[in-house]
Amino acid sequence: MQNASECNFSTSDNWVILSSIEQHIKAKIEAVGTPLKDWDIQINYGIKTGLNEAFIISEEKRKELISQDPKSDEIIRPILRGRDIKRYGYEFANLYLINTHNGIKEKGVDPIDIDDYPAIKHWLDFGGIAYNGKIYEGYKQIEKRADQGDTPYNLRNCAYMEDFYKQKIAWNRIASEKLFSFVDEGIFIQDSMHFFTGNHLKYLCATLNSKLFVWLMYLIVGDAAGGNAGNADNVKNLTIHMPSLEQKQQIEKLFEMQQYGEIDKLIYELYGLAEDEIQFIESQ
Repeated sequence: MQNASECNFSTSDNWVILSSIEQHIKAKIEAVGTPLKDWDIQINYGIKTGLNEAFIISEEKRKELISQDPKSDEIIRPILRGRDIKRYGYEFANLYLINTHNGIKEKGVDPIDIDDYPAIKHWLDFGGIAYNGKIYEGYKQIEKRADQGDTPYNLRNCAYMEDFYKQKIAWNRIASEKLFSFVDEGIFIQDSMHFFTGNHLKYLCATLNSKLFVWLMYLIVGDAAGGNAGNADNVKNLTIHMPSLEQKQQIEKLFEMQQYGEIDKLIYELYGLAEDEIQFIESQ
């Protein structure tokens, strides 16, 4: 039990009782870091379909639709679920999104016209067995969903649709364990996740997954699951050390080599942790 002198309620939105060593470590992180929101990034939600059974399909269904009409391949994209997100990377479950997007009016991008994709239209009209073994009943289900675009065939408006085609960092915002995944270009993610694009992604992913930041995220939000577990506000305010070019390149090289233990050591150095502080983090 900590005494009152070890409690600090003035520097956080959440009231957390910290031990002396926890206060010192947290202060060191905040002293040398730049809030993630100031790294020229934009945090967004994953894609929301309103009816996953219709718009998310298996590898087998993808092949079937393309064999019926090769043009179908133009709007079928790989997608990740929250459970596919792992620390540093992801496990692709061979699931795909039918990206009948609603256009981007600000950029003059027209909505997808379903009549241009007859095989996909037939699937959406008549349904069948969905990727998760459930029965998708066809048009009557997509017609009554709330999240739709100009027609029931279209997904809801998404002004940042183009960001899904870029490299990104994604995390499952409703999971109890906070895992940050480096996701390749062209891979979409479901709305149970947040993601951001920008520069320095490998460095940021390495830092966010380091033992120091695993500890920090637990300190901030604990092991809660649900809507606020990985809330964007909790992530965008994390203070991350702005590295020199040499430091960045070193950590990115270790990231590519999957030398995560060595990354942890360098992160401790960047934040100036003392040996007893490192031992404290390692013991958690």
